[in-house]
Amino acid sequence: MYAANEELLRMNWDIGEMLTKSQETDGWGKKTLQRLTVDLKNEYPERKGFSVRNMQCMMQFYNEYNKELTMVKVGHFSIAQPLVAQLKNNVNTLAIKLEYYGKHGALANNFDTTLPATEALEVKSLLKDPYIFDMLTFTDQYDERDIEIGLIKHIEKFLVEMGAGFAFMGRQYHIEVSGDDYYIDMLMYNTFMHRYLVIELKATDFMPEYIGKLNFYCSAIDDTLCREGDNKTIGLLLCKTKDRIKAEYALRDIQKPIGVSDYELGQTLPKDFRSSLPSIEEIEKGLNEWNQE
Repeated sequence: MYAANEELLRMNWDIGEMLTKSQETDGWGKKTLQRLTVDLKNEYPERKGFSVRNMQCMMQFYNEYNKELTMVKVGHFSIAQPLVAQLKNNVNTLAIKLEYYGKHGALANNFDTTLPATEALEVKSLLKDPYIFDMLTFTDQYDERDIEIGLIKHIEKFLVEMGAGFAFMGRQYHIEVSGDDYYIDMLMYNTFMHRYLVIELKATDFMPEYIGKLNFYCSAIDDTLCREGDNKTIGLLLCKTKDRIKAEYALRDIQKPIGVSDYELGQTLPKDFRSSLPSIEEIEKGLNEWNQE
């Protein structure tokens, strides 16, 4: 048990050191750390604990104990060594890729065929993939309603993540078409682009049939809400994950401008992982005993 705890401490400390020194050298910010988290989870799916919060804690752990952790025995981090070495080799290229291509290049969309060139470029520069909703953590199964409610509770952080100029118009926004009632998951308006954004949230992987419903909502908003000076409504489908090829096929002949993006939620630390970590008090007690020897 103690050997396992020592190995875990060493790994967390080493990753914290690598991230801290890389940040000091390259000057990347929290957004890059968020993208790095997503990429690491995809690249090392068998490894747990790579949430933004956990990685920030690793950096804090290194900064607070960057001299005292010599009590950890070198022979006990056979798992940590190759993982940290891989992270060190990849963190700079991951940061660059995640900050630009991960933010603006992965979004499946049909903007080039449905909008004038300048507007398409503007919309693509504002929307991104994935969206990081790390303020939301669910310990049990969740659905679209849970995500919607969580985002509303954290509306300020949600608007920051959405980007500049967005105003929140409503959740489960009611529209009526031919006497029937419909409810849009989320409706926003961008004051810079002068256009509505219809958001549909899905707690599942992408399915092609989701596009038809979003296309319907965009048409309805264009006809019922848009006024003189408003540009064409755009749709944004947020899915747990997507297959880009399937998404592009589904969008190919759609006339309304629509983008399909993934989202990333925060993750709670697993109970078995939490129980294996010593508390700050236990670490300090161990350090004091070590100093007295």
